[in-house]
Amino acid sequence: MANRQTIGFGFTAAGTLGQTPATSGQGKYKIDAGYGTTIYNSGMVKSAAGYIVDGQTAAAPVIGALNGIFYNAATTLKPTFANFYKASITPANSEDITAFVMDNPHQQYVCATDAAVTQAGFLETYDMNSSAGDDINGRSRGTLDIGVTGADSKSLRLLRVAEDPENDEIGSTLCSVVVCLNLIELQS
Repeated sequence: MANRQTIGFGFTAAGTLGQTPATSGQGKYKIDAGYGTTIYNSGMVKSAAGYIVDGQTAAAPVIGALNGIFYNAATTLKPTFANFYKASITPANSEDITAFVMDNPHQQYVCATDAAVTQAGFLETYDMNSSAGDDINGRSRGTLDIGVTGADSKSLRLLRVAEDPENDEIGSTLCSVVVCLNLIELQS
């Protein structure tokens, strides 16, 4: 049986490790004015020189998933909230963009796999692939990169299959799974 979904959907917050209250808290970070790469909603981000940058295809530790941005529009000078960061936004007065990131290090996320995974692949670590997304609704199409794994060296740890009856076939692509940040990688 194949999974029903046909594309990835980024990383959706879904509880926390240890069953502590799942607040899906957000931290405020900065995106450098004019940054040249689009960062989609629910796409993973990382830090570079004090700013948030796209982390979807990065092998470095990620901070969490983008949940929106805020800036003052250069043309209207009005406060503007957007679901995602469209490449090269330069706000009024060239100020930085505020990014809202779900950054709880114990946050769990539901995402899709880019290939079939076996039970032996659970509790391993993986990176993400594809910084692609939808420029209309701003949603990431990122998936978990099953072809690139390691015991402790990748950004996310695969915990279990998500409770999604239409997309829980681990022997097929686009299986919904639950992952968390690789806390071992964050400590190094």
